[in-house]
Amino acid sequence: MLEHGLVLTGPELVPMVDADVAVEDGIIAAVGSPPAGWTPDERIEAAGKIVMPGLVNAHTHAAMTLFRGYGDDLPLQEWLSQRIWPAEAKLTAEHVYWGSLLAIVEMLRSGTTTFADMYFFMEEVARAVEEAGIRAVLARGLIGLDPAKTEKDLAAGVEFARAYRGAAGGRITTMLGPHAPYTCPDGFLREVVAAAAEEDLALHIHVSETRRENEEMRARTGKTPVAHLAELGVFSRPVLLAHGVWLEEGDIAVLARHRVGVAHCPGSNLKLASGIAPISALHKAGVTVGLGTDGAASNNNLDLFREVRLAALIHKVREEDATAIPAGLALRFATVGGAASLGLAEKIGQITPGFRADLIMLSLHRPHLVPGHDPISHLVYAAEGFADVTDVMVDGEFLLRDGRFTRLDEERIMREAERLGRSLVG
Repeated sequence: MLEHGLVLTGPELVPMVDADVAVEDGIIAAVGSPPAGWTPDERIEAAGKIVMPGLVNAHTHAAMTLFRGYGDDLPLQEWLSQRIWPAEAKLTAEHVYWGSLLAIVEMLRSGTTTFADMYFFMEEVARAVEEAGIRAVLARGLIGLDPAKTEKDLAAGVEFARAYRGAAGGRITTMLGPHAPYTCPDGFLREVVAAAAEEDLALHIHVSETRRENEEMRARTGKTPVAHLAELGVFSRPVLLAHGVWLEEGDIAVLARHRVGVAHCPGSNLKLASGIAPISALHKAGVTVGLGTDGAASNNNLDLFREVRLAALIHKVREEDATAIPAGLALRFATVGGAASLGLAEKIGQITPGFRADLIMLSLHRPHLVPGHDPISHLVYAAEGFADVTDVMVDGEFLLRDGRFTRLDEERIMREAERLGRSLVG
């Protein structure tokens, strides 16, 4: 049981002072005070700490940590075609395993307890998730540009989703991951949708990340990417849509009607000069918004607290309105919003009895968090995940305890990632 913490409770993250959180069998049993007659196995002092839901990284490519700092300061298409795709052609299972472990170390250290990943060699990502104890939503990336490979690749994506659904003690959820409308021709997308319906799977896809993507789709079809995907039946399945930078008013209405979750990745979108997504309009329309870091090659770190701060700041400028995305809303994007965008709204994202015990603690004993006028404000505008997160729990198990990993060998992971990262870009 966590005792005497400043606990952010429920979906609204309401602060409760000097509160306890009782955890039993990986589930939050009570908040505020323990159940009557309940005797905890262990009492953990949380005085002087904020206890809050673990953050949810709604879109990343974990193993791209190996490309961190490689190919910076380029526009998206040039970055992909000249740097990333040639380097990715050298990827092996070993690269993805260690690159994913490095990402997991980084995410846990900065307070993320769940991440949504789309990449290659996904069995290795699942292996890393299993060993690390983190929660993940995994999809094998599917590209349909080579007719000789599409059928085999789709079958592999389906097989992975089927084999790993509910793996790692229920901590792994699976999806199908068609990369984007510009890398997945119409016929291939229809096949992916049919497979998702047959297997009862959601889809994870990049959409409207750049102006160029929208212009090329309009030239080809006369429609926006969202309108074209709707015509193809993509939104007949639950969809996690990454980016959505160039969404138009009609697109937003479509996404709201189909209850599509949008993963907003402000850091990556700024670095690649893709633009700023219309998040205020999405939220007002009732679209579920989560936050993602994207991969470390385009960010260049996986501290979701930084994305929370960016989400709160850049939309104030975009809207010329200091009230556009208040601190509390930005933080909810990274917790309850992220959980809902991944289809896990009834399981994670809040400190409420019955939810999984995916919790983090941050020390308040930091110069930049004093005086304690408003803990929500401090978390959004002042906190740093790497500096302030002290403890991380997933499914009731501490994965980071007083700043130390309980399962992972951080030093070895960094050594292996350094070696393998250099092998990809030499």
